[in-house]
Amino acid sequence: MIKKETIDAIFEAARVEEVIGDFVQLKKSGSNYKGLSPFVNEKKATFMV
Repeated sequence: MIKKETIDAIFEAARVEEVIGDFVQLKKSGSNYKGLSPFVNEKKATFMV
C-alpha cells in the first residue's frame, strides 16, 4: 500500500487533472472534469476526474 505521506506529496507536486490532461482531453463539468475514456472506444465522455 502507498503511504499517505507519498500520496500527499504527489498531490502537492501536481494537479491530477493536469497530469491526466496530458493524455486525455478533459473538459470542465461542474466541479469535475470529463473526457473520453482511454480504455475503451466510446463517443460520449464518461471518464471523470
